[in-house]
Amino acid sequence: MKGRSGKDMVSKIKKQKKKPVSLEVFADEQKSMIEQGKKISTWAKNVYVKVPVINSKNEFSGAVIKELNNNKIKLNITAVYSAKQTEKILKVINNIDKVIISIFAGRAADTGKDPIPEFIKSIKLAKRFKNVEILWASVREPYNFLQAKQIGCHIITIPPSIIEKIENFGKSYDQLSKETVKAFLADAKKSKFKI
Repeated sequence: MKGRSGKDMVSKIKKQKKKPVSLEVFADEQKSMIEQGKKISTWAKNVYVKVPVINSKNEFSGAVIKELNNNKIKLNITAVYSAKQTEKILKVINNIDKVIISIFAGRAADTGKDPIPEFIKSIKLAKRFKNVEILWASVREPYNFLQAKQIGCHIITIPPSIIEKIENFGKSYDQLSKETVKAFLADAKKSKFKI
């Protein structure tokens, strides 16, 4: 992060002892990814090393995932979009050390594709691994929370702006209509426009 030293970051991470924190490798070459992953994993016990499923050359990060996993390093495999990628990940990990597989639902949906089938297949594939959790990443709307819950997704990362909207859950359409009209009225008064 700009303006922050590594020491400051590590200090803040250590204060979040009970919460997992994922920190991503910056490298694109597998050897450097492994070196960075090993270093990052030493920063705190709650750190998950975040590794992209592929590098910029579209090469599967299998060797990186396998090496770090075999070194008992907690992993968050990121930029995943398909059950085929989940399957490849599961083939190179053990069934002991913690692994999160982050599937980017919102970005998939942005392309007009329904991410739900890929999640369902990935969750089914991961069931035989007690150490693997599937994460719903790239939330676009509050309804994604309900979708993730309905399909049995283990984790969902939600930005604060979406969490605020989740507070609307349970409101009736009549209540929403009334709140919307009041907001329109307040906006009209603020504009001081006259007809």
